[in-house]
Amino acid sequence: MQQAQQKNTVRMKLKTVLWQLNISQSQLAAALEKDNGEPVSQSTVAQLVNHNQWPKTMDRQALERKIKELLFARGANDDHIRDLFEMEETDAAVLAGRAASVPSNANSKESYYMLLRKNTLNRQAKEHFRLPCDPFTDEMQSEQDVFLSDDIRYVRQAIRQTAKHGGMLAVVGESGAGKSTLRQDLTEWIIATREPITVIEPYILGVEDDNVKGKTLKALDITGAIIRCIDPSVKPRRSQEDRSRQMHELLLASAQAGRRHVVIIEEAHSLPITTLKHLKRFYELQAGFKKLLAFILVGQTELADKLSEYNPAVREVVQRCELIRLKPLDNQVEAYIKHKFARIDVDYLSIFEPSAFDEIRNRLRMSLSVGRGKVRENQVISLCYPLAVNNLVSGAMNLAVRLHEAKVTAELVVESLRDEGV
Repeated sequence: MQQAQQKNTVRMKLKTVLWQLNISQSQLAAALEKDNGEPVSQSTVAQLVNHNQWPKTMDRQALERKIKELLFARGANDDHIRDLFEMEETDAAVLAGRAASVPSNANSKESYYMLLRKNTLNRQAKEHFRLPCDPFTDEMQSEQDVFLSDDIRYVRQAIRQTAKHGGMLAVVGESGAGKSTLRQDLTEWIIATREPITVIEPYILGVEDDNVKGKTLKALDITGAIIRCIDPSVKPRRSQEDRSRQMHELLLASAQAGRRHVVIIEEAHSLPITTLKHLKRFYELQAGFKKLLAFILVGQTELADKLSEYNPAVREVVQRCELIRLKPLDNQVEAYIKHKFARIDVDYLSIFEPSAFDEIRNRLRMSLSVGRGKVRENQVISLCYPLAVNNLVSGAMNLAVRLHEAKVTAELVVESLRDEGV
């Protein structure tokens, strides 16, 4: 352990001097050129500064001279230049990380969720980048704030169509994938378009899938929620039969008045199997050919397991329920970040180097060994969901200010994770 710690506290003095003189690695790369006049790439400079790996296609002495000339031009003194390219011990908390396109974690998926640790932009970062507000905190004020990739647009439309025309829909996604945002977007859409839709949301505080962990959400609870939402002045009856009849009468009267009804259950992965089975009976309530209730279930990936076509206990629900998975951003990372900063009238390219976007995507991937016994294979799983991107970007921007970097680079993305201990 001591040897590992010592290794983690050694770096090239050049990196420290760049920080002291407020020179970013991208600026250093722009000021250097190869013998043939071609510019030196940022990745080449990163390998040199972070890992003491010198380019084989360039004369090292000539490159050292060019670097020193740049530093002197930017205010370096003899103390800065002395032992410039030697490795030194440092107590700095921020260290360069190895470039790795896919982090490996063969133990468990959950242990890598350290990447989702909450990060918010500090005051210094907002001032440094001239931001009027934090684009990642309490930013959802209207439907225009919702980032719409083709995948998210499809899920949004499916939710609206279910609420408006009926059906049973399950929206499944990882933590931070944007499920709650889409549910809030539906409410905003109903209000803005004045759709005659009554949204019924049973309370889910403390709900678990068994009574040992917490309280289960039963069919009787859903019935009571429907009654109270349609007519708050009516007190739900006690017996299940009387309450069900009361609910049915209220739904019929409301439907005759031209209203539609959608039950939205968040954290639906915590529903017990018995409650999932009962949803079919709610769904079958009709006035002629018209369904009286639509259902939208919103939950984490465990919900997909419960609604598996191989689960005979819920086969009647599975046959009637469309299941949609919220996909990670992946190739939409740059477009997502652009959208977030455009909403506060800031050009994202004034904050990020192009190399940062690929690194954000790479760092939010993991390699997971799946299978049993000798039949195992490695699968690359993306955790590139909005919440994870928000936290990673915020951490990198905060770090950029601490290190006096003008922009967020790929190296800063890596270092921000190591700064967090990931």
